[in-house]
Amino acid sequence: MQAPGLSGLVAMGTPPAGAPSFWVQLVPFALVLGIFYFIIILPMRRRQQKVEQFHSSLKVGDKVVTSGGIFCTITRLDDQAVQVEIAERIRIRVARTAITGYQGQDPVASEGQS
Repeated sequence: MQAPGLSGLVAMGTPPAGAPSFWVQLVPFALVLGIFYFIIILPMRRRQQKVEQFHSSLKVGDKVVTSGGIFCTITRLDDQAVQVEIAERIRIRVARTAITGYQGQDPVASEGQS
């Protein structure tokens, strides 16, 4: 004679006849993960690489636009910050990531992106 709860555990361990195997049930999950990767993660990674390439290619004298909409000219570059001139002899330091694009061109970094 078996314990009362043990027969239920044994029945749960073996799939009933005609039920799909574990691997067949895994296929839809793998498809969802694949679609998620190609629609969301891959484009986001490409955009981030484009932004990083833009920030590393900045140089003194570039006319740029900040994320706050300030049109300015780069006067000095540091690793994390950029000194920009917003008017004659008026210079401020901003984070390198605050530079969103060149003046007169579409922004490289869209709003809400760092």
